[in-house]
Amino acid sequence: MVKRYKPTISYRLREIPIKQIQVWKEAQSRKLDRENISELAKSIKNEGLLNPPLVQKESKNTFLLMSGQRRLAAMKRLGAKKIPVHVLTKQTSYDLENAKAASVVENIHRNDMDHKEIADSCKFLTEQMGKSAAAKSMGMSLQTLNKYLGFSAVPDRLKSLVPSMISRDEMTKLYQIIPNITKAEKIAERISLLDSPLRKKYLQVFSQSPKSSHQKLLKRAKSMRIKRNISLKLSKTNARKLGTQSNKKNISPDELAGKIISDYLKRKRR
Repeated sequence: MVKRYKPTISYRLREIPIKQIQVWKEAQSRKLDRENISELAKSIKNEGLLNPPLVQKESKNTFLLMSGQRRLAAMKRLGAKKIPVHVLTKQTSYDLENAKAASVVENIHRNDMDHKEIADSCKFLTEQMGKSAAAKSMGMSLQTLNKYLGFSAVPDRLKSLVPSMISRDEMTKLYQIIPNITKAEKIAERISLLDSPLRKKYLQVFSQSPKSSHQKLLKRAKSMRIKRNISLKLSKTNARKLGTQSNKKNISPDELAGKIISDYLKRKRR
C-alpha cells in the first residue's frame, strides 16, 4: 500500500497573477487528461477553488509551482487571470528535487487515479530523481515502486532474455519477486524449460515462498495443475446412498461428495 507523503510545511494564502506561476520544465511535458481537467474546471466554476495550489517564490514576480498542476490548468481553462495560492515560507521552502516529488506525489494520491496513471507518474519521477530517491520521496518501498513501474523497471540485462527465455510479463513478475539480477537470471533459465502454464504456476508459488528451493517450487507448481473438477462414477447403490445422505444434510449430492473427499484427504495428511 502506498503511504502518503506528508512534509511539515508552513505557508500563507495569497492571490497572484497566473502568468507569474512557472511549472518546472520537466512537468511541462507531462500529459494531463483533458477530460479530467474539463471536469475539474466545471467543479471549480460551481464550487470555487477549495484547495489552492502550492507555490514557492523564486523572484520578485515569479513563483515556482510545487503542487496543483491540474488545478492550475483548470483555472487557465476557465480564463482566470489571477489564482489563490499557498505560498511556502522561506523556512519550509523546497529544493527543486523535493518540489518535483511533491507535485508527482499529489497526483499519485488522487482518489480517481487508475493504475496506469500511477505507473506513469512513478516512471516520470524515477527518471528525474532515480529509484531510491523516488521511492523515499513517495513513501514507497523499492518493491512497490517496481510493481508500478512494471517492465520499465526491469534492468536491461534481464530484458535481453525476453522473449527468448520467458515472456515480458513473466520477467516483470520475476523481477518484482526477486530484484536481484544474477538470481533472476538463474531462475529465468530454469523456468524457460517449462511450458507456459507451468511457468505461470511456478511464479505464483515463487511469490508466496521466494526462499524455497527450485525442486520444492516445481513440485508445488505441478500439484496446482491438477484439475479441481473431478468426475466420479458411482454404483447405483452408492448413488442412492449419496442422494439419501445429501437430502438429510440439505445439500446437493455434488457438495456432499466434495466434502467426503476433502475430509478423507485431510485425514490422510495427518
